[in-house]
Amino acid sequence: MVVVLPQPPLLVPELATGAAAETEELRSACRTAAARLAAVAPEWIAVGADPGGRRTVGPGTSGTFAGFGADVRVSLDGRAPAADPDPGLALPLLIAAWAAGTTGAPVRIRGELVAPDATPDECARLGAELAAECAAAPGPVGLLVLGDGAATHTDKAPGHFDERARSFDDTVAKALESADAAALAALDPEVSAELWAAGRAPWQVLAGACPQGRRGELLHSSAPYGVAYHVAVWT
Repeated sequence: MVVVLPQPPLLVPELATGAAAETEELRSACRTAAARLAAVAPEWIAVGADPGGRRTVGPGTSGTFAGFGADVRVSLDGRAPAADPDPGLALPLLIAAWAAGTTGAPVRIRGELVAPDATPDECARLGAELAAECAAAPGPVGLLVLGDGAATHTDKAPGHFDERARSFDDTVAKALESADAAALAALDPEVSAELWAAGRAPWQVLAGACPQGRRGELLHSSAPYGVAYHVAVWT
């Protein structure tokens, strides 16, 4: 199973403050998707983009959302966070650990991070490698793919308004809903960067991992603060 989540810190109630009620539908969809993944796989591989580039982060890592406004601590192995969590743990992995923690299940997460400007071919190769690893694993392994859509849907959005944002995220939402890996693989890296779409590279890793034969469900799609957030499940 594959779950696709966005990565805004406001998913964490302690960080949402006044937006907690407004974003509850999004948060609920994320919890539902994470619970479904935890129900079938105790081991997760979390894929996200980070400026630090390509690297693997082991499940023994703890992190904190302190850099986003609240010292909410999380762990990738489901145990109590370490007393000295990594203050620089990449946002996608912080959200992955938070999502796993909402399930109440003993989940272990390994992070696989890519550069935001990784090429489609690089993403496809990583996806294929992860798919082969999952297929050879002795037990079920879930794939968690994290990233936001365009951050240019309104004038007050982080990237300000770009009229291409709506079409871009309509394409992404339809691709996630129909498990259309080819449509995700075809996303243009340059346009995605101009639209501040942090999910482009991780979605293209997903496309490489699951090129065909999946059933898609789109659980949520919205852009409450000018940034698009998609939640989907592929089975």
